[in-house]
Amino acid sequence: ESRAANASTKEINIQWYIPPLAKPSNDTETKVLLLYAYNTKPVKISNIKIFSSMSTFSGHLWIPLARIISLQKKLSTLKQQVEMLIPISKSLFSASEPTSFFEQSETLERIPSKEPKMNVAKVHLDEKTQEMAKRCLSEVKALLSVVPALSVPLTEIPFDVTLQSIASLEDMFDPANGCVITEESLFDWIISL
Repeated sequence: ESRAANASTKEINIQWYIPPLAKPSNDTETKVLLLYAYNTKPVKISNIKIFSSMSTFSGHLWIPLARIISLQKKLSTLKQQVEMLIPISKSLFSASEPTSFFEQSETLERIPSKEPKMNVAKVHLDEKTQEMAKRCLSEVKALLSVVPALSVPLTEIPFDVTLQSIASLEDMFDPANGCVITEESLFDWIISL
């Protein structure tokens, strides 16, 4: 039980691996391995030897490291642009810290989260940011497509743009880390690729 894998909602888990010896082919450019696993229904795995599910999938893709780094920088810039479009308000981050001793003593029973929760409200993009998003997402689509040469650039954004969804994409293409994506429309678009 303590080693069980649980996913109470649909989620995709992304991890990067740079193998020291294995190479996908005779390519001269450095490639890294994108490892993914996702479930389309809630799942609990307590014994991997007897587990079989029609709603759990996994796989891998070899992707050029230089393209991943370039895309991650573009996604970082896009995230900054989206952050600037969000109206400044107290609702941007939900965590708050007490400001005085009296406030602190009144809230001792409540333990605030140390990590702020990111804004999940849909962001209305201006024309410049929308074009930037389409270019980034077209590149994501090309990288994740089985036949990249046949990948057509996007004419519209395939999911609701929120600060959380753009941050998740930025994390997804950070080869030093991995990520878990649970946002419904972003999840659906990623697994469609």
